[in-house]
Amino acid sequence: MNNDIAEGKWKQMIGKAKTAWGELTDDELTKAEGRADKLAGLIQERYGKTRDEAELEVRRFFDRNRDF
Repeated sequence: MNNDIAEGKWKQMIGKAKTAWGELTDDELTKAEGRADKLAGLIQERYGKTRDEAELEVRRFFDRNRDF
């Protein structure tokens, strides 16, 4: 999955990510660094989703917030 977000933009998007995945901490989201693979891994672990489900959620999130 090559939907990584630039670091500066990711810092601005953390609030939106927190709204989407409220069980993830600010620290976890910061450490994800806008990397789709890291974010999908966190979602998979915290929410008990399959890797494919988590990757799809991340892809949709990035698509919705592309112009942020």
